[in-house]
This record gives sequence, structure tokens and C-alpha cells, in this order.
Amino acid sequence: MNYKSTRDNNMNVSSAQAIAQGICENGGLFVPENLPRLSYSDLKELQHSSYAERATRILSLFLSDFTTEEIADCVSSAYTDGKFENDLPAPMSLLQNGKINMYMLELWHGPTCAFKDMALQLLPHLLTRSLQKIHSSKTAVILVATSGDTGKAALEGFKDVDGTRIQVFYPQNGVSPMQKRQMNTQEGVNVAVCAIEGNFDDAQTGVKKIFANQKINETFTQNNMMLSSANSINWGRLLPQIVYYFSAYCDLMANGEIDFDGEKVNIVVPTGNFGNILAAYYAKKMGLPVNKLICASNSNNVLTEFLNTGLYNRNRDFHATISPSMDILVSSNLERLLYDLTDGDSARVASWMNELATTGKYQVSEDVLNRIHEIFYAGYCDDKATKAAIKEIYDVENYLCDTHTAVAVNVYHQYINDTNDAETPTIVVSTASPYKFADSVLNAILENDCGDETEFEKINKLAAITGTPIPQQISDLELKSVRFDNLCTKEEMDKVVLKQLI
Repeated sequence: MNYKSTRDNNMNVSSAQAIAQGICENGGLFVPENLPRLSYSDLKELQHSSYAERATRILSLFLSDFTTEEIADCVSSAYTDGKFENDLPAPMSLLQNGKINMYMLELWHGPTCAFKDMALQLLPHLLTRSLQKIHSSKTAVILVATSGDTGKAALEGFKDVDGTRIQVFYPQNGVSPMQKRQMNTQEGVNVAVCAIEGNFDDAQTGVKKIFANQKINETFTQNNMMLSSANSINWGRLLPQIVYYFSAYCDLMANGEIDFDGEKVNIVVPTGNFGNILAAYYAKKMGLPVNKLICASNSNNVLTEFLNTGLYNRNRDFHATISPSMDILVSSNLERLLYDLTDGDSARVASWMNELATTGKYQVSEDVLNRIHEIFYAGYCDDKATKAAIKEIYDVENYLCDTHTAVAVNVYHQYINDTNDAETPTIVVSTASPYKFADSVLNAILENDCGDETEFEKINKLAAITGTPIPQQISDLELKSVRFDNLCTKEEMDKVVLKQLI
């Protein structure tokens, strides 16, 4: 299994090279030359396997230059030994409301209480082995732009990992107070964090510019370093996310929730950068029985418009919402979807990406839009509707969810209203602990502002009112000292990287 560039089909590299490098020299993203298939009999076999066993099986299909033993060792290091609550990385909770069954796929029981742990506990192991396989003795410099969750998960995953350094940039006013505290108190000798004046798109664009800066790359080479990424532009970040969709379906099979062989499910994903739902798309292409992929956005509804009309237009107002991890106007992973929907037409994809860079928009052809409509449903909601969803789920189901999961639930109800499809079993991806967004969740439940209470006072009040436990990794933050409080403009990001890492 080799990997190509979404912008140049002539590029051909190994999986180890793709993971180590992170992003193509031409700005494109690495994609597998083909997607392997899993049959229904394969799924029946996997239904009684552990999460680690399922991950090893699926990753082995893509990482042909790794031995099965190497993959199993990486997977074991990521998902066992108490890293995830009860050693269950991706449990599900069933919510029933009349004929509507929602299976909440909880991906936030890891070290940083967000779904990014599912990939970022594994990526450091894949990356360090990839460097060995390409015979590189260079230190990997991991650059990360984050809208909140990726930063902390990457910092925690790469903390004190030999042969790596990591620099995280986050928008100063674009993350929750708890996300900011998680990053700014991060431990580890090889980590660095910096806020930027701007939004996530500014941070993401700045990181991509650093990757493309020949002078900076030469400086790193002279210092025996190489740039890589822990964002979902890195195939090693995206690949592990495919696993939990297969695992969720296998769990439904094992629990008798699937009524007949090959029964299809809907999958609802709250997303901003399109990586999480792209992983579900790849799972569908690989044979997972999926009826509809439901893409849920907040007020930054650029993806909703695109999936409905074929027009991608980032030239719009940016909204800072209570679901900040989705506050994104440039969805990088959409490029991989376009590559697949055009049957690998890298010239068309490169042309669209050039239009996006120069004009801020592009329009896909009718044939591509028709294929999108066959697979996806898209909707969005604002903060008011997000809060209403949190309160309704809690009042009716006694289930506490965060602000991103609530967006998914709201859009799922939009889907039911538009299609009358209330009977297809539906997996709703729950992406973060409600305690990472305690202010907004508490405000939704009480229907009033908590005023001048501190973040930790709000967390304790939320626990007292709902009777839900505060994750220890959240409560422990109160006594941790702030290590990073620096701020830069988006134009100064390259200088920060050179100062911090060289």
C-alpha cells in the first residue's frame, strides 16, 4: 500500500514516509492508492474482538511496510494500561426517545477528555517507528494548529517522546477556558504552546505556510530536524479514526442491536475540519454498512452549504461559538474527499485548491455534487439551538453532553424531520466531555448565566446539579501551574517556531 498526493498522482511514497512527512511538498495531502475492503463475515469475526485487536486488523490493511507485530505493539501502547477509562476507548450509550434510538459513541474517555485522544495516543508510536523505517535520525518537529482539542491531545501524546519536539498554536479567544488551561499547564520537556491573535483558520494557514517555507526547512535540516504534523492532514492522525466506526458497528452486532446481516446505520458527526466524518466515509467505502453520513455544523456553516450546493466559500463572517472546536472556515480534509469523488483526478483537485487559495471559494461540478448527495446529509444550528439540545437531552434522557455533541443531536433531528427516517439505527459521535465546556453546558441546563464564578466553581456546580463525575484529569488542572502564556500575531508564527525549537 503506497500513498499519493491529492494534487499530484505521480507522487508515490510508503506509509512510513507519508506519516513521517505529514504533508506533501506541493501542499497536497497523502491518500492511500486504494481502499481495502472488509466483508460482512470479517465484521462478524471482529464483533467479539477487543478494540486493540480491531485496530490492529484495520491498520494492517494500510500500513504494509509495518509488520503485524509492530502495529500490535503500537496499538497496545496507545489503548491499554489504563490510558482510557475502564480500558474501553470507545463505549456507547443508548438514548431512546419514542421510535428514535441514538447510540452515543463516546470518544472522550481518554487522557484529555476529547476524541482526538483516539488518534493522538497512537500517532507518536507510528511516527517514531516511521522515522526508523525511512532511516531518519532527525528530530521530528511537530507543528500543530488547534481549535481546542487537538492541541492538548497532541501535547499529551508527544510529551517526552524521544526524538520529537512539538509546538502548538491556538487562537487566543477561540478556545474554551478549560481547553486553554489544559494546554498552558502542559508538562513535558519537549513541548511549547503559543496563542495567536486570530482564529483557527489563521493558525492553520500559518502552520501550512511554515511547512512550505523553504528557508525554514533548510534551517531545520541544518539542525538535523524535520517538520511533521499531528493535525488530521497527517494520514497517521486520520487512519486511527476509521477504526472506531468499525468498532462501534461490531459492538452493535455483538449486543444484538443489529437486526439482520448487513443492516445499515446512520452516522452523525459534528465536524469543522472534516477529518472525523471523512474517516466515517472511508469506513463506508471499505464495506461498513452505512445508510447516510450526517454532517453537523455550527454557525460556521461552510460545510453545510458546500455539501448542499457544491459551493465552498470561506468568504463569510467568522462566528466564535460555544462549540469552538468546530469554529473553522477552511476544512482541510475536504480535499481528500474531493480526490476520492473525482476518482483520483489530482489535476481537478489542485485547480479547486488553487481557486480556494486565490479567491476563497470554488464550485465543484454537477457529477461530484450528485455523488455527495447520495452519501451525505448536512445541517447546522446556532448557539441557542445547541443549548436547547443540551437541556432537552438532559431533561428527557438524564444524559449530559457537551456543546459539540449537542450540535450533532440537533442536526440529526433536522434529518429526521426532512426524511422521516427515524428507524435506521443511528450512531451519534460524542466528541468531548461536557466538563471541557462547563460554562456553556451549565448555562444551558440552568438557562441563565453563572456570572463571575470561576471555571472550577462552575465545574463543581455542574457535578452537584447533575450527579455526574468530574473527570480527574479535569479536576487536577486546578492546582497545576501555568507554563505558557505567550502570544504572537499570525505573521510571527515562523519566528516563534525558530525561537522555541532551535
